Amino acid sequence: MQDEDINRRELLIVGAATAAATAFPLQVTAQDSGTPAPVILKVTLEVNGKQQSLSLDTRTTLLDALRDHLHLTGTKKGCDHGQCGACTVIADGRRINSCLTLAVMHEGGKVTTIEGLGTPDHMHVMQTAFVKHDGFQCGYCTPGQICSAVAVLEEIKAGVPSHVSADLLAAPTATNAELRERMSGNLCRCGAYSNIAEAMAEVAGTSA
Repeated sequence: MQDEDINRRELLIVGAATAAATAFPLQVTAQDSGTPAPVILKVTLEVNGKQQSLSLDTRTTLLDALRDHLHLTGTKKGCDHGQCGACTVIADGRRINSCLTLAVMHEGGKVTTIEGLGTPDHMHVMQTAFVKHDGFQCGYCTPGQICSAVAVLEEIKAGVPSHVSADLLAAPTATNAELRERMSGNLCRCGAYSNIAEAMAEVAGTSA
């Protein structure tokens, strides 16, 4: 009986130790795991016309640099996978998904966010058109929509063709099909697509 008690006691101790180890695993440091420590670099950007110098982990996305380090929260984090367009900004004249690019890749570059397009007192013409045509409902995707819309009209003006351009050598125009195709990467869960196209058409001087 005594041996059985000892065995039972040992079994309980081992079981308790195993459960504790499972519930509270040892913390493994980066050095222990072989993972290199974060690399911090100084990044200089011109954001909305102002020079900004940041010390960033090289893995920091442009989106997180704008929101978490510069506190420009107008740019939204939606899917964080480049699928919704809510994080669209204009970088060196081209619209991009800021969640898919690293901040260090834009060293010395120029970035324009929704805050840089206009203010409540001095709105960009595209912002005014969105208000006039009810181009938003909940408004979450609107900053990305407006940044993309501004860049789309510049693409058309520059003669950049799209998937629906009938003649790749001819100058594209801001037709309804062109506007909708070029804006297809910006999703609106509220379904304000027609109103957005109307706002863009007004700014372009056409009709959607």
